[in-house]
Amino acid sequence: MVNRLNRRFFPYIPSVLVLASAVFTGVFSEPWQAAVLLVIAGIAYANAKGTVERIDKAEDACRTLHEQLCRAEKLSTVDELSAGIAHEINNPLGIIAQETQWIKHVFKSKTLHKLKEIEDCTDSLNQICMQVDRCKEIVHKLLSLARELEPVIQCLDLNELVSDMTKIVKKEMEERNIKILLNLETTLPLVYSDPPLLRQVVLNLLINASHAIERDGEIRVSTMAASPQSVKVIVMDTGCGIPKEQVDKIFTPFFSTKKQGKGTGLGLAICRGIIERLGGNISVVSEFGKSTTFTIHLPINRIPQGDILHGS
Repeated sequence: MVNRLNRRFFPYIPSVLVLASAVFTGVFSEPWQAAVLLVIAGIAYANAKGTVERIDKAEDACRTLHEQLCRAEKLSTVDELSAGIAHEINNPLGIIAQETQWIKHVFKSKTLHKLKEIEDCTDSLNQICMQVDRCKEIVHKLLSLARELEPVIQCLDLNELVSDMTKIVKKEMEERNIKILLNLETTLPLVYSDPPLLRQVVLNLLINASHAIERDGEIRVSTMAASPQSVKVIVMDTGCGIPKEQVDKIFTPFFSTKKQGKGTGLGLAICRGIIERLGGNISVVSEFGKSTTFTIHLPINRIPQGDILHGS
């Protein structure tokens, strides 16, 4: 707005300067001289005005292009989300249809009295139940992405929260020979944030790290002050890592580095939404075949504004 006002008066500046210099130097000794100066001032005004108009048009064009790009990005996200939903739901539905056809075939052939056929039908029914549960999980996480809830801000001990989450997964990790190493800064200040949401994020990162390792490895969890106003949580694993070309997609809904059927690809998208909603940010650095590190930055005392991606 200020720039527009400045440019509105800009065209008059050359004319004013020409006329002012003429007045103060007393060059209007002849009438024709005044006429020449007026012509020069007019030309200067026209050129300056044309420049301003071109700048305004260029700014308008840039603004329009930016709006179009934003709309295109939103449409692209919707397209990707729709494709992801279709893919994730179609897979279990295809299995359900296949197993249902098999059961119908058994009933039609009237061989259900045979032990093998009964066992096969039982396996098919179990498979159907598993795929129904998978569909329910996908729908539940989609609802979590869309849900808008206001965080409940409380004073919390981040070290205690992180330690509690590692205890939840510790037993399973030990069975797979995965060590959890904690390096928690003892002088870490208390944080004002939402404890349940942070627990969800930390637990998700720990579970993802264990999946990346599978067996025999380490998960190192650290907390430290990032600045006088912020803290950070670092979760590093010695797992399989993420291919370089996939790192930028890791927080995209429905994108997953896990084997097909092993994950919905929504966990990290929800985590990023939660952390951003709490006024922080989350980033990832990975070396394929060696390690992956997630870093969460959180403000010490900031009550967030806006929407949230909330999951359970």
